[in-house]
Amino acid sequence: MRIEITPAAPADLETLARLDGHMAPHRLARKIAQGEIMTARQDGQIVGWLRWGYFWDEIPFLNLLYVLEPYRRQGIAARLVAAWEAQMQAQGARQVLTSTLSNEDAQHLYRKWGYQDCGALLLPGEALEILLRKALPASA
Repeated sequence: MRIEITPAAPADLETLARLDGHMAPHRLARKIAQGEIMTARQDGQIVGWLRWGYFWDEIPFLNLLYVLEPYRRQGIAARLVAAWEAQMQAQGARQVLTSTLSNEDAQHLYRKWGYQDCGALLLPGEALEILLRKALPASA
């Protein structure tokens, strides 16, 4: 299976709006324009995506990592995260952050990829949100 990792393009808005129910289309459009969504594609079709923002307006924060069900357990998520980390490192970031709910299995993947627990957030009626951090080497 050949997977291509690319930045999301304006033409991807309709597909991403349909697949990503966590964000309004006008906000997705802004994220695409800002270059803050990365896609994984097979034969030109989006099979996974990653979107991010900035914690304290400074530290890259991975907000969402998603791979469509038929494409899971094939290393696509790991490739998306590695591409994002490389891009953040090239832009001078020394660390990246993400979070996951304590009742989600994703926490184990992030730890496997070198992320370490660095805090938590507890909101009423929600499972504990685990904050995870990964140090990036200085770019050459």
